[in-house]
Amino acid sequence: MTIVEKILARASGKKKVVPNEIVMARVDVAMSHENADVVLRAFQEIGVKKVWDPEKIVILFDHRIPAESERTATTHKRIREFVKEQRIKYFYDLKEGICHQILPEFGHCRPGEVLVGTDSHTTTHGAFGTFATGIGGTEMAGVWATGELWLKVPESIKIYVQGKFRKYVSAKDLILYIIGQLKADGADYKSVEFWGPTISQMSIASRMVLTNLSMEMGAKNAFVSPDEKTIEFVRKRTQKKFQVVLPDKDAEYCQTLNYDVSDLRPQIACPHAVDNVKPVMEVAGLKIHQVLIGSCTNGRLEDLKIAAQILEGKKVHPEVRLLIIPASRQVYLEALKAGYIEIFIKAGALVLNPGCGPCLGAHQGLLAAGEVCLSTTNRNFKGRMGSPDSFIYLASPATAAFSAIKGEITEPQ
Repeated sequence: MTIVEKILARASGKKKVVPNEIVMARVDVAMSHENADVVLRAFQEIGVKKVWDPEKIVILFDHRIPAESERTATTHKRIREFVKEQRIKYFYDLKEGICHQILPEFGHCRPGEVLVGTDSHTTTHGAFGTFATGIGGTEMAGVWATGELWLKVPESIKIYVQGKFRKYVSAKDLILYIIGQLKADGADYKSVEFWGPTISQMSIASRMVLTNLSMEMGAKNAFVSPDEKTIEFVRKRTQKKFQVVLPDKDAEYCQTLNYDVSDLRPQIACPHAVDNVKPVMEVAGLKIHQVLIGSCTNGRLEDLKIAAQILEGKKVHPEVRLLIIPASRQVYLEALKAGYIEIFIKAGALVLNPGCGPCLGAHQGLLAAGEVCLSTTNRNFKGRMGSPDSFIYLASPATAAFSAIKGEITEPQ
């Protein structure tokens, strides 16, 4: 069996499952952010008075923090009251950061477990060998009530990566390249496993970039096979026991893909689709108005580090707005200690609080008609960050930093 088949077999109490089989899986972690309000309404319609396990539900605020409207403030208030009433143990109010960063930071992502979240980029947590997938609000209401969820066992794709990255080429360039090759539906309802020496050498943060963006090619979930690096990271953050799950040697994959990154150049996703990927050099020279470095995709310390190294002693182009958004409070603090925040401010950047903000077009840096933004986030759909007549390009922190200085899309050199 593949990793996903083994995990779903365990979660459903079976010795073996096969692709396309429907199973009823026990959930280990159920995460919601502000859309817990939608879940709450559906949960109340079910008529169950108490959630199935207040220690397995995680709720946090990250999408609209601080509240940008009275409506959001009221939603926050309603969820806080529900958390208190139900005695939900793991509630992270607006100070901690983005869900996909703080769940691993606080030890909620463990190999071999089933984690569901009411956010599409929940696939991020597969970087820890967790079966992690996004679900709808009404599905989550059922999980809150019963602790179970029906799932169709996905077929699995194996992606093997070898070779050493060129300078300023990173995991973001790799996954954009893969999405450009497979397209937005290339892994529809598939479980993607990342393997190979290049993956083994990646940091945990870089692995999270791969699994975060895998859902942009339709993946139900994605895994980086857990290794000693994974185990060390997880054990430092939780006292709970967990079991590392690896595939059988004779596991069957519906597709096996091989990539060598040795000659890979910086990549960029052009408007208005994540799979509209080109080498950065093909669009270099395009004038930009805003740069965003951060988010659940590229807001970790290694992302801020490479941006700071490029921006140190430089100035952001006078006609460009550079926004920096650390993925979490912990990342923010580490960046402060490392001196990165001072570098950003001296360069002319605006450092915002950890959160989702402009990535989903909520607030903190929306675009006007005709404006162009180069962002390290994970979506560039039409109107995603403000005006439907604006344009979003997705790239790595290195490409973003060089472009912010020059005022136009620039290939890192």
